[in-house]
Amino acid sequence: MVGTVCRTAKTYNFSLRHRRIPARPRASTLKFQPDRAEGVNTITRHDAASIWVGQTSFGHSLLVPWQGAVQAWAPARIEHLLAAHFEQALDLQPELVIFGSGTRHRFIAPALVRCLIERGIGVEMMDTAAACRTYNVLASEGRTVLGALLLEPAAGPQR
Repeated sequence: MVGTVCRTAKTYNFSLRHRRIPARPRASTLKFQPDRAEGVNTITRHDAASIWVGQTSFGHSLLVPWQGAVQAWAPARIEHLLAAHFEQALDLQPELVIFGSGTRHRFIAPALVRCLIERGIGVEMMDTAAACRTYNVLASEGRTVLGALLLEPAAGPQR
């Protein structure tokens, strides 16, 4: 591109063919920092055998409140769920319970969560991996959410 521009009796030459333009210095490296609210539980990792809350690994089903201590949750399989397991959530006073049903998305009988629904507590059901991600989003927004996460034991060898 070659051209001239006249402004107040000055001439400027814009020629890129014959003149080498020095490279601009690169901007410093951008570092991403996790946005962590103080005192909020965050699920940092999950797989088929464990769920990590912060730096702690758990190898069993959990109740993960947005704040406070993570609690062991008795059911090991979806078939073992009782209404009493969901009544345990009432003490934590969540506005929403995210139920992780294990490796597959499965629905449970509404009678099991009736105690929550009758008190106006929302209940969402999804597989445990999706429940972990959803829990983190809601907890980071400051919601009073509870993750009820089913971590099924590995199946033994087939006979």
